Amino acid sequence: MTADLILVLDAGTTSTRAIAFDTRGAIVASCGRPITQHYPQSGWVEHDAAEIWRLSRDCLIDVSDQVGAPRIKAIGITNQRETIVFWDRLTGEPLANAIVWQDRRTGDACAALKAAGHEAAVQAQTGLLLDPYFSGTKIRWALDNWPRVAAAERDGRLLVGTVESWLIWKLSAGARHVSDATNASRTLLMDLASCAWDTGLCELIGVPQAVLPTIVDCAGALATTALLGGETPITGSAGDQQAAAIGQACLEPGQLKATYGTGCFLLAHAGARPPTSTHRLLSTVAWRLDGVPAYALEGAIFTAGAAVQWLRDGLGIIGSSAETEALAQSVADSGGVVFVPALAGMGAPHWQPTARGTLTGLSGGTTRAHIVRATLEAMGQQTADLVDALAADGVPAAALRVDGGMVANDWLCQNLADSLGVTVERPRVIETTALGAAMLAGVGAGLWPDLGAAAAAMSAPDRSFTPNVDDATRTTRRAAWAHAVRQTLAD
Repeated sequence: MTADLILVLDAGTTSTRAIAFDTRGAIVASCGRPITQHYPQSGWVEHDAAEIWRLSRDCLIDVSDQVGAPRIKAIGITNQRETIVFWDRLTGEPLANAIVWQDRRTGDACAALKAAGHEAAVQAQTGLLLDPYFSGTKIRWALDNWPRVAAAERDGRLLVGTVESWLIWKLSAGARHVSDATNASRTLLMDLASCAWDTGLCELIGVPQAVLPTIVDCAGALATTALLGGETPITGSAGDQQAAAIGQACLEPGQLKATYGTGCFLLAHAGARPPTSTHRLLSTVAWRLDGVPAYALEGAIFTAGAAVQWLRDGLGIIGSSAETEALAQSVADSGGVVFVPALAGMGAPHWQPTARGTLTGLSGGTTRAHIVRATLEAMGQQTADLVDALAADGVPAAALRVDGGMVANDWLCQNLADSLGVTVERPRVIETTALGAAMLAGVGAGLWPDLGAAAAAMSAPDRSFTPNVDDATRTTRRAAWAHAVRQTLAD
């Protein structure tokens, strides 16, 4: 069995990667390519869906060539979730750019639905809030504003789906138009309890149900592809944050993880029934296996690693993200600087799509080290806002499992523990998003009987970080953060 490999396609926001795992969770080979970011105007973010497919195809072939295609027993897919793709069922080509999850162009449409009194009913049915983050209003906008998309819908040629849906369609040569339940739960169009498209929601948002994919499980015989030669089964699929929670073995109610990538997303396993948040968190599908869903509470932070990218590319005060750890350590504190990185609005628990970032407490003595430290400290404070909301919803955190590219930074992990007042656990393999997709694919291919067995084989801890500041210091820092957030929201 150790010779068997699982190939994962991780279609993220800033890059597409293919990673081959062995059945012990070790990475055997990998390939990655950056994705071009398109910003047509302020608040708009788009991707070229043809580029996503091309890079994904090339990465899969590259890794297959490295390890040998016969060793690959199954493919798993994980993806940026709310990003939506529009394509022609006849030509197989995109009809427009994909609208990315960060995009805020449908803010007015969401505000109008809120003003009409729909948010409470929508949240009760979908677990989501009316925010431009989610896919449904993006689809309606495209139908209203992109003539090629509208014409294809009128002609019965339009297909719509999140990124995993697009990739499975392309990998299967158009044989399968499907979306796994985790991704479907991020559209504002799926009833959370039944895991089915809801006619009333589709009518409210203005999305024709005929263009949507079939909702399927996260593991099983999802599709096959001839891309690597022969017929390779695609047996696992989940949105990136749910996949990361699986990779972190958050398989029991109350276990929670936070992934630090472009944004930060915290998921807490909530059991077999859809949870209800009274503190502006989201309810979502954690996974669906054999037709049976499990659920999670989620808090979304829109800007995490993107803030470090801004320091590098926007301000030019660092040359690489690797510099941030030493710079943060080089000063005793942030010198009174507080950075609220609302570069793409604010997510949970504030949900202010029009908010913009603020940098306060600057003085003549402020250096780039202070700004870098304040940026990393913001990760801890934003996460603490989510953990506080979870506790208020009845899910207190005993520990936090973290993953994503940012947590290679030891200083960041220690600051998270200090900010939250709980132990932070980092896994041996920080590529837990891809690892979770590999676990699902392995279950779907019959390599393990269930996710518990997959986790026992593949998931392992690396290091723990325990709080190193007293409650008074933590409280003072939280108060300074809360003051800066109030200033941000008041602008």
